[in-house]
Amino acid sequence: MTTRDHGQHSGHAAHLNGLPKTLTGPQERLRRPPHDGHGANGTDEESSPFTELMGEVMATAERFGHRQHVQLTWLAVRGYGTSAAVDLVSDGIQRTARYAGAPQKYNATVSRAWVELVGHHAGESDTPDFDAFADRNPALLDKKLLARFYRSSTLASDPARTGWVEPDLAPFPWQLGAGPPPVRY
Repeated sequence: MTTRDHGQHSGHAAHLNGLPKTLTGPQERLRRPPHDGHGANGTDEESSPFTELMGEVMATAERFGHRQHVQLTWLAVRGYGTSAAVDLVSDGIQRTARYAGAPQKYNATVSRAWVELVGHHAGESDTPDFDAFADRNPALLDKKLLARFYRSSTLASDPARTGWVEPDLAPFPWQLGAGPPPVRY
């Protein structure tokens, strides 16, 4: 896992809580998150890895909910590794929140924790199919999973919103032996 810092909620999608949940009408802009700057030819046509992953997820989805967040994260982890996926997903979600006019909804600890949880389970699985991965790891589809590791007040804190904060209720599965007793999920 990375030790690099990354930019009040318990769910992966919760840091975007309050943003449109469906991608219809004006909200469809969330289907195509912005990227930083212009493409090589001076236009906005060049896509980013995050935008490509988002497009892959949304090709078969009606809305971008928690399951789609987990799928996007799983694709990022499989394609880029967990460490790189932390940056890719966190930066993409942060840009999306800014673009949607709600930058305050981004939570760095929530973003990184979800990528690391998905990365841990993806590392223990060789399935090339997201549905099979989700069936084997149903806890990842629980939006409240982070509440098993963090107090809500910890996730709501400024340090958690702007950087990495370690779990304060129970260690993550790969941290067993350090800190409080493990949480089974």
